[in-house]
Amino acid sequence: MRRWPSALAGATLRVRTGLPTAVLAASALAGCATMTEPVDQYVMVQTVLDHQQVAGVGCVLSNDVGRWFVTSPGRVQIRKSAAPLVVDCRSGDAWTVDRIDPKQNSSKWGNILLTAGAGQVVDRQTGAGFDYPATLTVILRRGERGDARMAPPAGSAVY
Repeated sequence: MRRWPSALAGATLRVRTGLPTAVLAASALAGCATMTEPVDQYVMVQTVLDHQQVAGVGCVLSNDVGRWFVTSPGRVQIRKSAAPLVVDCRSGDAWTVDRIDPKQNSSKWGNILLTAGAGQVVDRQTGAGFDYPATLTVILRRGERGDARMAPPAGSAVY
């Protein structure tokens, strides 16, 4: 039987324990969207009035981490969040205010299986585990904003 020199035996032991640890750490991070998904997202905003697309409407998009302006139809880069995205568009007497809830992206199962839910907590804080719809089509209404009769019905955003 051949004996390994003591220095070489220690190196072999480190490789044997280091490789499984690295594989385990990499697979755990794969479930965390914060490590694998961007925290920013592009959304396209379209506005419709009387069943026709309207151009040149100013819209402010906001959530708990920021506020962005876009003129419809247009694309804007926003910061993702677990909080709803509020879309406030106005042009003359036409307006709308919509609330769009984010949907959890595919990182959910990786977080549950690989990180025992710890990645889910992190992804909620950074917003990386959530996506808003890529295209937001909002329905404009005519009338004064304070007019309760003209308030948009719940869920008037079309995806």
